[in-house]
Amino acid sequence: MRKLVYYIAATIDGFIAGPDGADPTGPGGFWPIPEDYLRHLIAEYPETLPGPAREALGVTAEGTRFDTVLEGRHSYELGLKVGIPDAYPHLRHVVFSRTLGGSPDPNVTVLSGDPVAAVRELKQQDGKDIWVIGGGTLAGALATEIDQLVVKLAPLTIGAGIPLFGRDAAFEPRTWELTGHTVLDSGALFLTYTRRRGDS
Repeated sequence: MRKLVYYIAATIDGFIAGPDGADPTGPGGFWPIPEDYLRHLIAEYPETLPGPAREALGVTAEGTRFDTVLEGRHSYELGLKVGIPDAYPHLRHVVFSRTLGGSPDPNVTVLSGDPVAAVRELKQQDGKDIWVIGGGTLAGALATEIDQLVVKLAPLTIGAGIPLFGRDAAFEPRTWELTGHTVLDSGALFLTYTRRRGDS
């Protein structure tokens, strides 16, 4: 069965974006992107680079991990605001929104229903793993379905912002097993956690 993987960049103090929810890696952003970090993304997770970045960097690798990306409305609209209606044209792109209406791009599927039911259906289909890019609200809504966390931990603290599972996440302790890690010279860590069997 396909796994649902929350692959996300986070600060040491557990935030994925600043308080305003803007793209922290965009123009004027505060997120560090050192050269070894970018090299690691290209080598290990090429399919997670947005289409424009892949084109600029000359990345053509299909990648071996994901063939589907799930996104919440707010995260999706960050791309729309800069004229990118499909940031991941090389993946099946699904956006969850009750307010967006129709899709601005024929290759992007907008779903207004229950994301948990949709993910359970996706997991039964053939294919590679499913990537939850964010935002935190969607990750929080899908917390019970997430099989693996891949946290790109930046050597950065920001004090306040949007937490890993959003501002409205419920208090639901879950345990995870560290099943992989990479430490880069720049101080960034790639930490892979797999959900412990028997957890709710």
